Amino acid sequence: MFGFGSILGAVLVFAAVVLVFKAVRMVPQGYEWTVERFGKYTHTLDPGLHFLVPVVYGVGRKINMMEQVMDVPSQDVITKDNAVVKVDGVVYFQVLDAAKAAYEVAQLEIAILNLVMTNIRTAIGSMDLDESLSKRDEINTKVLVAVDQATHPWGIKVNRIELKDIQPPRDLVDSMARQMKAEREKRANILEAEGHRQSEILRAEGEKQAAILEAEGKREAAFREAEARERLAEAEAQATRMVSQAIAEGDVQAINYFVAQKYIEAFRALAEAPNQKFVMMPMESAGIIGSIAGIAELAKEALDRSPAKAVPPLPPRERA
Repeated sequence: MFGFGSILGAVLVFAAVVLVFKAVRMVPQGYEWTVERFGKYTHTLDPGLHFLVPVVYGVGRKINMMEQVMDVPSQDVITKDNAVVKVDGVVYFQVLDAAKAAYEVAQLEIAILNLVMTNIRTAIGSMDLDESLSKRDEINTKVLVAVDQATHPWGIKVNRIELKDIQPPRDLVDSMARQMKAEREKRANILEAEGHRQSEILRAEGEKQAAILEAEGKREAAFREAEARERLAEAEAQATRMVSQAIAEGDVQAINYFVAQKYIEAFRALAEAPNQKFVMMPMESAGIIGSIAGIAELAKEALDRSPAKAVPPLPPRERA
């Protein structure tokens, strides 16, 4: 009997220890545990130390409440213009309600993954290839809104959905590269033509301004030349009038002065000609000397007509 009692006592002690471990529950930080009573959900345990009645209450699901990252595997998606692209991504989500995440949906991560992949196909399928490659942010937003609304009854908050890569087929990539090259060459030719056009416009404007300035210069030069000829004509007219007046008064030397002046001017023009090496004078030089003598006589008569200045007498010398 002693041996049987000892065994029974040991079993009872072991059962008590097990019951104690079943009653004392310590939930780690970042997790929440659901509590079930005879298999039915009753409440949720927050992080910390808790006590449960063994056998009656038990831990149902251990839910991770931290933000989680899940990769979206690559899948083939057909765009609106029937181009096949490979798309993969990543999704960030967080459980806000542990009870809903535990009991509203089975296999939570698989359900979220299927929702994300389906909505990616829907979003890209409504766009052309060029739009799907250039509007990645718009695709992310569409997928995020749709998945977040769908997972809200599960106590899930989808924070971000990002497409990691969109890969068109190789032949399509080569075609796009050729198209891009052609477009760049087209823009380069347009810019070059525009530059040439602008250069021609500027050159024409410059020639126009140069022609205007040249015309204005010629006009100013013509005006000044005409003014000089007018003044020269006035001077010659004045000299002619003076000579005519002298002739009318009977002064024959005035004629010699006028002829000599014209004679000398013609001789000077002949001597200054650039294509003349020497000058032959067929006329006799006495005519020139006589004309110069006439000029001298005119000057002498002019001096004689002017009133003579009185010269003061010298003072007489003092006798010693």
